[in-house]
Amino acid sequence: MELITPAQIERESMTIIERELRARGVALPEENAALIRRVIHTTADFDYAANLRITAGAVLSAQAALRGGVIVTDSNMALAGISKPALQKLGCAARCFMAEPFVAEAARARGVTRAVVSMDHAAALYPGAVYAVGNAPTALLRLSEHIEKGLRPALVIGVPVGFVNVVESKERALAVCKAYGVPAVIALGRKGGSTVAAAICNALLYQAAALTDPETRSGN
Repeated sequence: MELITPAQIERESMTIIERELRARGVALPEENAALIRRVIHTTADFDYAANLRITAGAVLSAQAALRGGVIVTDSNMALAGISKPALQKLGCAARCFMAEPFVAEAARARGVTRAVVSMDHAAALYPGAVYAVGNAPTALLRLSEHIEKGLRPALVIGVPVGFVNVVESKERALAVCKAYGVPAVIALGRKGGSTVAAAICNALLYQAAALTDPETRSGN
């Protein structure tokens, strides 16, 4: 049968993912399964079944926080990938400050990255937001510092990609989140990216907004 609609393609893709996971002997925890499958669907990378670390209760608490809440991303690419219909249905806002002129000016003046300044600004405005970091390890390191000083986000998504400070930033973020009871979804290792950050946000949004069936998102 020819797959002609996005919903049909997504549904068949998820069936293939489930089949391949079973063939690999992987049984996903029920609470986290939709999130992990969404990341695999986005990346075609089954390594995420092993390298995603999701703290206990993080998925359910994040879904609750997204109803009328805020998502802060560290890249406009991640921001662009987050489902606007799901955000609207939940009354949730998504923000990214990386391209703001005042962020660039402050970064130059302070001798730090724009990611650091954007996280400082977001932490002051939205201390209880969902933070989705898919690009800059300096953003994730800064978030860890803020948590140690008292910030309590609804969720930290730590999936920056690359080679410099990436592994270290993720390991520190996971340790800090566990130490202070902050819900977290962290992809250990070098893999990640803005598309992964958006995929995790969408998995949570779709569950919270009852949009897990792709047919309910047809045409969006």
